[in-house]
Amino acid sequence: MLTKPDIEDEEIVRCLRDTYGLNVEKISFLPLGADLNTAVYRVITSNATDYFLKLRRREFNEAAVLVPKYLSGLGLRQVIPPLATATGQFWVSLAFFKAILYPYVEGRNGIEMNLSDKQWIEFGATMKRFHSADIPSTITSGVQRETFSPKWREEVKTFLGRIEDEIFEEPVASEMTLFLKLKSREIFKLVERAENLAYLLQRQSLEYILCHADIHGWNVLIDKEGALYVVDWDTIIFAPKERDLMFIGSGLGASGRTPLEEETLFYQGYGQADINQAAIAYYRYERVIEDIGVYCEEIFLSDKGGEDRVRLFEYLQSNFLPNGTIERAFQFDKALMAI
Repeated sequence: MLTKPDIEDEEIVRCLRDTYGLNVEKISFLPLGADLNTAVYRVITSNATDYFLKLRRREFNEAAVLVPKYLSGLGLRQVIPPLATATGQFWVSLAFFKAILYPYVEGRNGIEMNLSDKQWIEFGATMKRFHSADIPSTITSGVQRETFSPKWREEVKTFLGRIEDEIFEEPVASEMTLFLKLKSREIFKLVERAENLAYLLQRQSLEYILCHADIHGWNVLIDKEGALYVVDWDTIIFAPKERDLMFIGSGLGASGRTPLEEETLFYQGYGQADINQAAIAYYRYERVIEDIGVYCEEIFLSDKGGEDRVRLFEYLQSNFLPNGTIERAFQFDKALMAI
């Protein structure tokens, strides 16, 4: 969220004092991320300890907090665990948000800086440990299971139909309408191929594991000493491992490396894996389609958002850049069909 949410700083300070026992001197809103349901703050206390506060509204998955806490307890230091309140809870209600507090880690994400060879290998090893972890069902009971749902494909087709007939006065919505009309043939091709692959995968016997489902460069944090962390677990889902592995080499976040270079380094850490290539292709298409659907909802169904609206439109356009996510998805699928 790039625009500060409609909640007073004093209310946040009072909540942190009453539930975590913190004597807060200052909180600073951090304009980060494309998720309009998540706002984050840096919290500075009187004892010079800084914290990272996450406010999550609408959909809240308890496992998104409990899973990284459990993984940290297993010794996975590449995960930042949530902090407990004075009563041992890992989140509290705050207005229309759930509030989760973490230690503050100073650093840059994997988009702001390119990962080193060593960090790419560590990234792979971290994901392997996560994929192999035996996490109790009491923690993951509310986690969704992959169904290869047509939801976002249908959503995108609906919006492409709407923009042919409706006129949007708001500037970002108007500009996005023109852009989507220009790209509609390409988008329909994405949807059609994803539908074919979904049909294929639904008829296969697939192994499901717990996946992070959003491990692009924005969710990899490197601190000042070079330590690597995987953050933002809001999208965890039970799915084939390719739900995570599709990000490696996908072009979702410039890494400064070719797809082959990314994959070579990542799998040095992850180890040998039997990859379902059709699942990789499906997830690369479906990720772009979901992004388009989400951005359409935010831009066409509301005039709110300010700077967030501009940023979302920029994100949407970036998928269509040369060597971007769409081009790489088509290239990978073309190679797959040639086998």
